Amino acid sequence: MTTPFTVTTYESRGMRHRRPRRGLVPFLLPPAIWAGVAGVLALWWSDTASVVGPVGWLTGAGRITGLLAGYACAVLLLLMARIPLLDHAVGTDRLARWHAWGGRCTVSLSLAHTLLIIWGYSLASRTDVVSQTSALVLHYPDLLKGTAGFLLFAATGILSARAARRRISYEAWHYLHFATYLAVFLTFGHQLSNGADFVGNRLAQAAWYTLFLGVAVLVAWYRFAVPVRRGLRHRLSVAAVRPEAPGVVSVHLTGRHLDELGGEPGQFLRWRFLTRGAWWAANPYSLSAPAHPGHLRITVKTAGGHSAALARLRPGTRVWAEGPYGALTARRRTAPKVLLLAGGVGITPLRVLFETLPGQVTLVYRARRAAEFALRGELDEIAARRGAAVHYIADEPAGHSRPLTAQALGALVPDLAAHDVYLCGPPGMTRAAIGALRDAGVPVRRIHHESFAF
Repeated sequence: MTTPFTVTTYESRGMRHRRPRRGLVPFLLPPAIWAGVAGVLALWWSDTASVVGPVGWLTGAGRITGLLAGYACAVLLLLMARIPLLDHAVGTDRLARWHAWGGRCTVSLSLAHTLLIIWGYSLASRTDVVSQTSALVLHYPDLLKGTAGFLLFAATGILSARAARRRISYEAWHYLHFATYLAVFLTFGHQLSNGADFVGNRLAQAAWYTLFLGVAVLVAWYRFAVPVRRGLRHRLSVAAVRPEAPGVVSVHLTGRHLDELGGEPGQFLRWRFLTRGAWWAANPYSLSAPAHPGHLRITVKTAGGHSAALARLRPGTRVWAEGPYGALTARRRTAPKVLLLAGGVGITPLRVLFETLPGQVTLVYRARRAAEFALRGELDEIAARRGAAVHYIADEPAGHSRPLTAQALGALVPDLAAHDVYLCGPPGMTRAAIGALRDAGVPVRRIHHESFAF
């Protein structure tokens, strides 16, 4: 009989720790973005002789917010272009958070630009706001298309709000964001044909075209061309589907030249299964075993229609994989000792790190019930082979559970504050774990986690 709380401990031995280099990209990217903001403001400043009266202030503010909104559109697309250099160095979830914050700023700037320009022009022409709006939309070059683009932006922003996001599926939310490509296309023309900073300024026009065409090339290459090319080259297909725990299955895949994918332990790919009910969605799932030139494996918990369909996959089903993505890898490590803290199916990326990270590694794995510990046999085998410690904690029955607190973690992992911590689990568990780790004295820079929440 398996007890709800088990600790398996072995004598530590073996693998040496080599401190990885930390790249400069996460530190250079934000200043580069803000440098672009400064360049946009300099463009407005160089083209503005003076600001006089209410009309000047309103239209000047409208020009500034419009320029910033246009620049922000390019940055938003760049952050989500899935460029390997950015994704592997910064992390997919961190880029997504920046993208979400930037999206709110872009919608706000676009709204401010629209209102300020209408107000300023109505004062200048001494007409009411409704008449001025009609004149701008119907008679100014490209403004009808620009209005449609703005409405698309606003709709995407509203549906991306947290309250609305909870009511739609990941797949619907994901495809909704493709509307932003159309919105950028629709709004681009009016910037050059109506913007006072671009009309007659060939250098500014050339810079704007270079910015947007460069981003468009990156998006087209990394989000469309590369997945298609890899799908044709690797010819991935389902080899088998095997149960691991209640509601959890492992999907085994075979293909060609899989070593060329270049995946690191801890990373994930976006998987598109070419079968009814699943072909139209590319969902993120982590590798749950080290990549092999001819074989890959993911382990998935039923949490929605797409993941439930994976349990019914038939051998031979074709698969396209995009990636690898993510920065939950050995590159983030800064200390000789490592704690891997997993919750539920969050064990999948940490299982690979448990096998491959050098040095002293401890695994703490939490689940609701003892039967829900997926891949437990493999974890015990890895622990025995490398001389590590693995702790299984089940929340039920309550009498055998341990709370997720600094004291409880410290009892399991001596000298906890000296560890790097890799964390993966449900959002509630992740928030509680981060609080407990901070209370235990673990610096923020040593807590490494990625979220797949949308």
